[in-house]
Parts: sequence; C-alpha cells; structure tokens
Amino acid sequence: MATVRIAAVVLAAPRRRAAETLERMEGWVAAARREGAAIVCFPEMNVTGYGVDPGFAAEIEALGPGIPARLAETAARHGAVLLAGFAECAPGGGLYATHLVAGPGGVIGSYRKLHLAPPEEALFRAGNTVPCFAAAGVRFGVQLCYDAHFPELATRMALDGADVLFLPHASPHGSPEEKRASWLRHLPARAFDNGVYVVACNPTGESGGGLRFPGLALAIGPDGRILAEHAGGEGLLLFDFDESRLAAVRSHPLRYFLPRRRPELYAPGR
Repeated sequence: MATVRIAAVVLAAPRRRAAETLERMEGWVAAARREGAAIVCFPEMNVTGYGVDPGFAAEIEALGPGIPARLAETAARHGAVLLAGFAECAPGGGLYATHLVAGPGGVIGSYRKLHLAPPEEALFRAGNTVPCFAAAGVRFGVQLCYDAHFPELATRMALDGADVLFLPHASPHGSPEEKRASWLRHLPARAFDNGVYVVACNPTGESGGGLRFPGLALAIGPDGRILAEHAGGEGLLLFDFDESRLAAVRSHPLRYFLPRRRPELYAPGR
C-alpha cells in the first residue's frame, strides 16, 4: 500500500513581514522536499501573521491580492503540495482566515475558517463551505484552530472521504507543554473516532499585537496514537501517511466507527 511523506512546519509568523515570511517559507519547503515530503503544511495565517485588533484589517488591505499567486509559484518551483495560511479581505468588509492548497500545477483550492473564536468575531467573517481536497495521492480536509473543537466537522470531512485532517493553528499563550496538553484533550479523539490521520501545527514566537505562540506540531494516527511531534522553536515535523495503517483500523470491526453511525437518531429532540 502507498505511503506519502508529510511535513508540518513550526515557524515564526510575524505581522507586517509577509514578503520576508514568503522568502523564509521557500527554505522550509526546500528542506521538507530534501527529506522526501510531498505535502508541506504551515500554520494558520502564517504568511500575514495573526491578529484580532482593529489595526490588523488595515495591514491586510495594504498587502493587496498577490499572496495566492506567490504560494502557487513556490509549490510549482519545488514540486510540492503546499498548505499555507493568510488573512484576506472579504467582499463587503471584514477578513477571512484562509488556508490555500497549491500543487505543482497551480492552486487546487482554499478553505476559509468556519468557526470563529469569540475574539475573532468582530473582525473576521466565517466561511460556509466544507471542501475535501485530493493531492499527492492523499484525500484530506483542512480545519483552522477553533474549528477542531467541533466534532461534527471532522466527521463530515471523514464521510466525504478525507483520510487526513490538517489542523493548522494560530493558538497563542502558554508553554509548548501546556499547548500539548490542551491538544491531547481533543485531537486524538478526532483521529480515533473517525479513523483518520490528524496533523496539527502552530507558530512560534511573537507575532505582534501582544500575542506570543508556543510552537508545536503533532501527527496522530487513525488509531489515536501520536506518530511524531515537534515542540519549542522553529522546526520540521515529518511522518509517513501509510495506507496500511488506515486499513488496519478500517478493517477492524471494533475500531472503525463511521460505517456504524445511525444519523437518523441524532436530530435534536427526536
């Protein structure tokens, strides 16, 4: 059965330095490719940095619309599938938290954060579509940070055929150990309950606006067990997506739950 190497990058994502960040991303994609990675995932809004203060919208407006094209060029230049995040202006005002998926042939699609955390609601607008992507022989979904707290979304993506859930974060405060403990309260459940891989990554260092990020990346198998992790400063997490690991879970009558769901029972008040 096929294996595909996947990389998740922990890096600094400062505000007002998008051009510099895009240059630095080239180095990380090149490093991942040297290690054999076909898919490289960056944290939420890693290109623009993350902000929730009123001044953040003006920063994004000043950048213009060129980020997707630049990311597509990077993916093409390195022959990689690239998942990278940025804030973008929404029609009629406000911002979207967007994660672009690009491959050697260009832009494949994008995901816009569906569930806004309370501090984001005044500045951001929520997306309304749940795409499933296919690239480098892998079917996957993308969720951004707060999205991961809604189990129905992970199940919807798994039912749509996702084998991997990428969960880029921009989750500030606390130490790497505290962030790891927080993630382990829910991310293994998303993997185990749905029989999918889960890959999460977070920025490191200060981004501006008083926010500091602890830096962390985890890869979790479809059995809910941790496969690889990186904690602390900038770095690269690598692991192999292995179809045989999926098959071991999905062929076991007591370990693959999706086929035994009874959605007719789940409507409130039934």
